[in-house]
Amino acid sequence: MSSEKILITKDLTIKFGGLTAVSGLNLDISKGEIIGLIGPNGAGKTTCFNIITGVYKPTSGNILFHNQDITGLRPDLITKLGIARTFQNIRLFNSMTVLENVMISKHVRLNANLLEAVLHLPRYTNAHRQHLEECMELLEQVGLADVAHEKGTSLPYGKQRRLEIARALATQPTLLLLDEPAAGMNPQETLELMDFIKKIRELYGLTILLIEHHMEVVMGICERITVLDYGITIAQGTPAEVQANQQVIKAYLGTVEDDA
Repeated sequence: MSSEKILITKDLTIKFGGLTAVSGLNLDISKGEIIGLIGPNGAGKTTCFNIITGVYKPTSGNILFHNQDITGLRPDLITKLGIARTFQNIRLFNSMTVLENVMISKHVRLNANLLEAVLHLPRYTNAHRQHLEECMELLEQVGLADVAHEKGTSLPYGKQRRLEIARALATQPTLLLLDEPAAGMNPQETLELMDFIKKIRELYGLTILLIEHHMEVVMGICERITVLDYGITIAQGTPAEVQANQQVIKAYLGTVEDDA
């Protein structure tokens, strides 16, 4: 992997009233890595995503993306800079086709203004045509071209998850945040997802930060892992190091006695 740092968080902390949801988070992610962020329910994982993507403003600390301080920026500006995310619960547009779902996300890169769009001026028409072609190419690459004109919500669950990721890819990110992408998947779909994540990492030159409860996924594709418990980082390291960490075993994986 490259030594170039894509994302750095420095002592990232957020408080809601008297509750500290995340405390002193320090992430250091290099270009091309797949990093896991794990922990029990309520550990603060999704809150971290919300801070990084601008949904929440941290109480203290900083976020550097490609060496630019993005702390507190609006979500749309962060998306344009190159950070995209998916959500725990699939958020497809119910009435739209697979292609339309992807086109909506692609519009963040549309090189035309509102007036040009309303009047259908040549610059908008040409940009729209180019985006249509790029979206179809994207669907081809992620294995959804054959269902491009079907409603997104009519797809099997595994393909809906893939479409959710495709929508994020349409914004042309360099950093992709995946929030429990394997949630609700059967074992075969989970294996296919692992291959898919590794494929898009190589295909699009992505760096990936992943929240996941499926330990098979985390241990199978992540180079390094950070473990949270009640908003506090209790371990960081390789999958083997994290698996052997007694604090992790107690807080997240369960104790030996629990397995007996």
